[in-house]
Amino acid sequence: MQAPRKTHFILAGLFASLLCAGPTYAQDLSILTHRSADRERLLIEGARKEGLVVIYSAAIVNQALRPIAEAFMKKYPFVKLTYWRADTEEIIAKLSAEVRAKNVVADLVEGTGVGELAVESGLTVPFTTPATDELPEIYRDPRGNWASSRISYFGMAYNTKLVPPDQVPKTYDDLLDPKWKGKIAWRINTSSGTPLFITTQRIVRGEEKAAEYFSKLAEQQIINFGSGSARTLVDRVIAGEIPIALNIFAHHPLISKAKGAPVNTVLLEPVPSTAGTMVVPKGVRHPHAAMLLADFILSKEGQEIFAKAEYFPVRPDVAPLETLAPVVPKKAGVQELFVGSEKLNRYYESSQKIWEERFR
Repeated sequence: MQAPRKTHFILAGLFASLLCAGPTYAQDLSILTHRSADRERLLIEGARKEGLVVIYSAAIVNQALRPIAEAFMKKYPFVKLTYWRADTEEIIAKLSAEVRAKNVVADLVEGTGVGELAVESGLTVPFTTPATDELPEIYRDPRGNWASSRISYFGMAYNTKLVPPDQVPKTYDDLLDPKWKGKIAWRINTSSGTPLFITTQRIVRGEEKAAEYFSKLAEQQIINFGSGSARTLVDRVIAGEIPIALNIFAHHPLISKAKGAPVNTVLLEPVPSTAGTMVVPKGVRHPHAAMLLADFILSKEGQEIFAKAEYFPVRPDVAPLETLAPVVPKKAGVQELFVGSEKLNRYYESSQKIWEERFR
């Protein structure tokens, strides 16, 4: 199910205004930030009484959510795990409505772009889990508003039949070659599309040089793709409708390439990356079970399930699938630029304005 696409800015502004007089909850949520040695015992005792945990996630059901649910309930048979899968915009809209109605169903919310929107819109409460101590520092939130669950790397997809091997763009500046005019597309109306690409250039080049780059890039008449997901855009590249696509999930072309499709990925340096994040909603009904599930997702077992589902684990001691490893910047020997929620939010509105003024 695909909801109509809305921009990050519109969503955040709308939800912030709706929640300006948001509800308060009397429930004791101290377990969410409990860090003592008896934490696990308290979680299990509390989860046993609660008996249920609900997760909203943007992860694929058959590949990730169902295996997570089965493994979690095998380990904790006294807790029933149910899930609802949707795109980021749908998840945020549903969560916002539940918080405003003081009738929150979700206990944990997960997905790329979900955390920053939910936190910014006042839909969450802080939490801590010792599992984050196992994660690289750049993937942690010191304020405890979110926890990274999986990593996304972004790259350039190209059709191997339409782009000769000796002409494949290898750098961002190579995209300025006149021969690519009208042959490049990128995703609009999603924070990991044009805003992330533009923000990356601003961070790397500085505002003045980035502005010069955007002026030249605008002459390429880039195709604004807003009728589907990043996967849909890659499918258009495979079909030969578009030779080159920017800022797609770098592993998607590799999955199709392994099945014989005429597509490949190029990592343009630095490679922008973002994190799928987990948050606990305001008004959570099953806080003990929510923390138990968060711990499980960030455990080695949980992260291995994500890896098998063709996602990139956030834990350094869990390797991605061998077929996808070539797009992990560290393994590819290229620089990564992690654009966390704080940075993405800070740049979003101004990067969106640059797109509107130069590329719309």
